[in-house]
Amino acid sequence: MRQLFVAVLLTAAAPALARDRADDVPPAKLAGPTRTCLSLASIEETLVRNDQVIDFRTTGRRLYRVALPQRCPGLGSERRFGYATSIGQLCAQDLITVLYVSGPTRGASCGLAPFQPVTLVR
Repeated sequence: MRQLFVAVLLTAAAPALARDRADDVPPAKLAGPTRTCLSLASIEETLVRNDQVIDFRTTGRRLYRVALPQRCPGLGSERRFGYATSIGQLCAQDLITVLYVSGPTRGASCGLAPFQPVTLVR
């Protein structure tokens, strides 16, 4: 069987000069049960908060937070990552790879975690 692989680059809106600090993660409250996967078509924006937290904004302005099980070196400073999938979804068991602005160099590959719906506390 032939598999179709889709590679996608997600770039956060934050500048690459942003620092990887815990206070880059805005407080949030839980807004429902976790999800194992998100449809690629529903992901509108990613916000890399630091080496361990990524927020995914989806259609309908829904926000899902992923707290990686371990730090992903370089993610917080580069704020860019790529991934490959064959099913049209990004899932908790998938790997992301840090992409460097300075060229085609790839960084660490890190496992995702479940997607927790949240509402930012202002």
